[in-house]
Amino acid sequence: MKTPTFKHRTWLGALALGTLVLLAGCERPPMESTQNGYRGTGMVQVVNPRIQADVIAANQVPEASPAASPDGPKAGQIYQNVKVLGDLSVGEFTRLMVNMTAWVSPEQGCNYCHNGANFADDSLYTKVVARRMVQMTQHINTDWKAHVAETGVTCYTCHRGNPVPKEIWFTADSQPQGSNFIGNKMGQNTPADSVKLASLPYDPFTSYLLKDEPIRVNATKALPTSGGQGESIQRTEKTYALMTHMSASLGVNCTFCHNTQNFGKWDGAPPQRVTAWHGIRMARDLNLAYMEPLTDVFPTNRKGELGDVAKMNCATCHQGANKPLLGAPMLKDHPELAAYRPYTAAASTAPDAAAAPAADAPKQ
Repeated sequence: MKTPTFKHRTWLGALALGTLVLLAGCERPPMESTQNGYRGTGMVQVVNPRIQADVIAANQVPEASPAASPDGPKAGQIYQNVKVLGDLSVGEFTRLMVNMTAWVSPEQGCNYCHNGANFADDSLYTKVVARRMVQMTQHINTDWKAHVAETGVTCYTCHRGNPVPKEIWFTADSQPQGSNFIGNKMGQNTPADSVKLASLPYDPFTSYLLKDEPIRVNATKALPTSGGQGESIQRTEKTYALMTHMSASLGVNCTFCHNTQNFGKWDGAPPQRVTAWHGIRMARDLNLAYMEPLTDVFPTNRKGELGDVAKMNCATCHQGANKPLLGAPMLKDHPELAAYRPYTAAASTAPDAAAAPAADAPKQ
């Protein structure tokens, strides 16, 4: 026979177990904080040293390979179908191809992008995409210095040894099949990694990193009504979703970019807010100009549930660090990715050379 004491202990045990389950999703102390503003303003950055250790380990860069000589014939004059980087010497070109293989497909090797029997062949979609990604990298390093500064990016910044970057996104279905019986979900109330398992809208990217919706939270007058004078709860929640993603992607608190006295006010905000402003627009530009046009190139199995291609967000480059790869300037070792390169076509030796290349001609 169960006594009241036994029942009481059982109840306490169940309560303790439930508490442990809830706390399992929390970070255990101690934390480390750094004051970035006046005392009492809350301008501090709080980090978990255990998580930081993993972030540091994940953001190490590979050792740079020795530079190649710029002398000698150009790659575009020797190899066929070199549509970018043709002005590099054969040595520089080969060095970059070897590095790209290590950065993107170390296990698959050259054949991940190339037809091993004919390197000039463009039949593999991965080669078409890779060529466009090289141009995108040059575009970032040339036209988006307001965000990447002179540190720049390389293929490794996003790929980290993976054919597909670890952090990508697809447009999510705002009303997935089967949820109709509970009414319009409005794209939220579904725990998702994109918003750290919150009930916020789980696609904080389509509105801001593909479309150009205004990012707004605070009203500027009493009883706001519309537009810049005030914002709907729905738009506020979408904005919070994006900010949650940005905070988690960079491993920082809100005060890394915002002034706690007035989050919407630019005066007194840290300089990182300007950098972040450019970063949002850079991601949108890259998604629209480089990723979306490749929709017909990618096979179905590489697309999202709505048929769209993978796109980039803050986490694609940052991966938990406020500066990708902890600010390591890999670009200085790869100046060929720092700016747009002129096209240098292979020289023809006969009128039909382009249509019918010699059987022993080098292939690339």
